[in-house]
Amino acid sequence: MNQFQNHKGFKRTFKENKMTLGLMFPLESYTGSFPEMNLEEQMRLAKMAEDYGFASLFVRDAPLYDPNFGDVGGLYDPFMFLSYVAAHTKDIALGTGSIVTTLRHPIHTAKSAATLESLSGGRFLFGAASGDRPIEFPAFKTDIENKGELFRESIEVMKQIWSEDFPKIHTERMNLTEGDIVPKPEMSGVPVFGTGYSGQTMEWLAEHTDGWLFYPQDLQGQKKLINQWRGRTETFKPFAQPLAIELSERPGEVAKPLPIGFRSGRHFLIDYLNAYQEAGVNHVMIALKQNSRPAEEVIQELGEYVVPKFPAIIEPKYSFLNFK
Repeated sequence: MNQFQNHKGFKRTFKENKMTLGLMFPLESYTGSFPEMNLEEQMRLAKMAEDYGFASLFVRDAPLYDPNFGDVGGLYDPFMFLSYVAAHTKDIALGTGSIVTTLRHPIHTAKSAATLESLSGGRFLFGAASGDRPIEFPAFKTDIENKGELFRESIEVMKQIWSEDFPKIHTERMNLTEGDIVPKPEMSGVPVFGTGYSGQTMEWLAEHTDGWLFYPQDLQGQKKLINQWRGRTETFKPFAQPLAIELSERPGEVAKPLPIGFRSGRHFLIDYLNAYQEAGVNHVMIALKQNSRPAEEVIQELGEYVVPKFPAIIEPKYSFLNFK
């Protein structure tokens, strides 16, 4: 049985053999490296997504802006930004895709994650990664060759911090002998999702994480990978991926490849998502950057025509009126 089956964010987003849809911040289309990310507009669209039945909202983590990388990743610190989003929404899951844990001290990261979990009412989905921007590692005086080991340490340490009172932890970065880290998550943990391999084996990820965020790839490749993942997990541990799309105003427009993702009408998009749902993908986070249409218009079309086929997992609210 999955530890987080009753976690509010996990339960809304993941169900075995089902797919749900989320959105990636920024909720806007833009060119170049920098989005506008007007906070009032972002919160208005976040609430709109929640009302339409999207399961999640995800934000990226990029500690440094690297002009050679082609995109800033996100203007704001992800923990602080998602705390702001939590204050403006009620039920939608809030995720990171993904926190570069190798460049953050595990104590600070554990406390930030537990704080967001508490402030959001149990809606946080913690995507964690080992990092992929080479300029960041020397800036933090961290050897990029050690990122796999640092990733393992961060996950193991945070899980111990969340689940134990006054833990004793000794690692290369830590010598915790006194004191405790609070708050403790209500479920003695936060759902953690590895990103890609993060320098680990699939076996390690299956044992130490609560789900897997992987990159988009062709249908057969993704299906094969998911089958391998399922063979290594004893309980249901979901598989999720991002997807960059440009949604055409013409519903029947056929797909055209883009540098990242594709352009198509909603009919092809629905067929695409159905195929990946059958392959075992449990959640898709849609990125809107490449759209030429306003984000509000795209979210509305997705919400009216696509999300109802892949709705968030929302339990019905019963009353005595249901039992006539």
